[in-house]
Amino acid sequence: MKKIIVFCNLLVLSLFCNAQQNEFIIAENYFRNNEYEKAIQLYKKLYEQSPYNSSYLKKLITSYQETEQFESAENLLLQELREKPNLSYLYVILGYNFERQEKLEEANNYYQKALESINKKANYGSLIAGLFKNYSKLDLAIEAFNKTMKINPEANYEFQLAQIYGEKGDFKLMFDSYIDLVDKNEEYLNNVKRYASRYLTDDGENENNILFKKALLRRSVSKPKDIWNNLLSWLFIKQKQYNKALIQNKALFARNSDNLGKINELGEIAFKNKDYETAKECFEIVIENTNYPRDKFNAINNNLRIAIATNQPNIDALFNAIFKEYGINSKTLFTQVEYANYLTFTKNTPEEASVILKDALDFANSKFIKATIKLKLGDVYVYMAKFNKALINYSQVQTAFKNHFLGQEARFKVAQASYFKNDFTWAKAQLKVLKGSATQLIANDAANLFLTISDNEPKDSISSGLKEYAKADLLAFQNKNDEAIAILDAVINEYKGQSIEDEALFKQAQLFVKKKRYDEAILNYAKIIALDEAGIYIDDVYYQMAELYNNELKNTEKAKEYYQKIIFDHPSSIYLVEARKKYRKLRGDDIN
Repeated sequence: MKKIIVFCNLLVLSLFCNAQQNEFIIAENYFRNNEYEKAIQLYKKLYEQSPYNSSYLKKLITSYQETEQFESAENLLLQELREKPNLSYLYVILGYNFERQEKLEEANNYYQKALESINKKANYGSLIAGLFKNYSKLDLAIEAFNKTMKINPEANYEFQLAQIYGEKGDFKLMFDSYIDLVDKNEEYLNNVKRYASRYLTDDGENENNILFKKALLRRSVSKPKDIWNNLLSWLFIKQKQYNKALIQNKALFARNSDNLGKINELGEIAFKNKDYETAKECFEIVIENTNYPRDKFNAINNNLRIAIATNQPNIDALFNAIFKEYGINSKTLFTQVEYANYLTFTKNTPEEASVILKDALDFANSKFIKATIKLKLGDVYVYMAKFNKALINYSQVQTAFKNHFLGQEARFKVAQASYFKNDFTWAKAQLKVLKGSATQLIANDAANLFLTISDNEPKDSISSGLKEYAKADLLAFQNKNDEAIAILDAVINEYKGQSIEDEALFKQAQLFVKKKRYDEAILNYAKIIALDEAGIYIDDVYYQMAELYNNELKNTEKAKEYYQKIIFDHPSSIYLVEARKKYRKLRGDDIN
């Protein structure tokens, strides 16, 4: 009998909870849709059933206020304070109720009561401060947080204070608060970087960047810590001042050799952004100090890439010096691959490169490394127009790594090589698979090549210019840019008015940029716009023109014009976010 009674009680309780939950969902829906009168009826009932549920109380009070039933809200709050005098945060809500009625004296009296209550009930301090912030009483929120921290030194609300200072536009105090936060607990470093970055730009002369730098420098003098070097390095990297970042990382490394990884990482970033001098210094520090052969040879290879990129003399001698010192073995495997790449695409001696890569396969100690070398060997064969040999290497990797990135890359290379040899049907079949299943980068490349073939494939044996275009594309792959430009000239002239024309103009413009023939690139882009302002290349064209005017031709007004075209005419463009950011920066907006 007792079991039956307990079961019945549980059943009633369960039904009651379910009914209450349903009423709460309906009330919330009314509240979100601004149907406050209906919400009041439900929240009153819910609050009567659960008088200690502060969420019901706050929603009921807000609903009263939104319907200007201020007296009902006041009576309810005063009743709550009489019955539960410890709930001192209700003074803030009561004060705001008076402020909504423009009774500022009464409002301020209750705000002060809330602040004074923190002296007795410091555990409500953060709640009171949070309510002040929600009601946009920012100065009172700051006072409440500071008072709470003074009473309880263990409390840390610097993060919340920093956000409020940011809302007020007091960026100096905001940055000081972020630095105080990290000073007390370095675990907040990544959060501070994330939130501070919202107010910083890549411009070292930006006012906020200067404020943040000065705050860090002051703290590094008054209270030296590695964390300040870390943040300064992060700031300088953001500003693309990699040489200054290196100074900070050197200081960190001098105090702790474990920081060598930061120098290597900085070298990679500087190299990617073509600050070759800083990158080279970073890699030389790594080569001299690392105890890990992999890191050492990676740095050696990066310095060789820098030598190639900067057209240093005697590149062969640099490679041979490495092989003489360390041998031709598994340790220098990737140096051998890098040398083959140089011999093919810079020196134009692919036969020598193919021999080096075939020998390198014997040193590969994993199937992944072997696959990487085979992909490179395939590239060398494509360079030599030995497409069948290239396809054999690519296909072997594709078969061995079906569901792996390497397999996807190999499939794309199979499609690209087939396209170069004018086997457009097979190329399309491979690209169709990749469009939906590959990583984003490969999928994008696959989609672009698929469209190029589909839009321009010959029909009824009538030449469409695609074969000639593919030949130019192959020459561009081989870094034979002048020859590619000449063939594209012929395509543009012979197939004027056909769909291949804008493809050829766009490809040629990209090659002009590589050759630093910027005015000719701009002219090509203008021709594409004249052909069809609604064409598939238009947002690409506008963005590339904006970038050229901004970065190379230093014509701010023209750059703004083309960024603006993307913002207003192409809101779905993949370039929208970057275009908006760069446009606002050129216009001098406060982008914080």
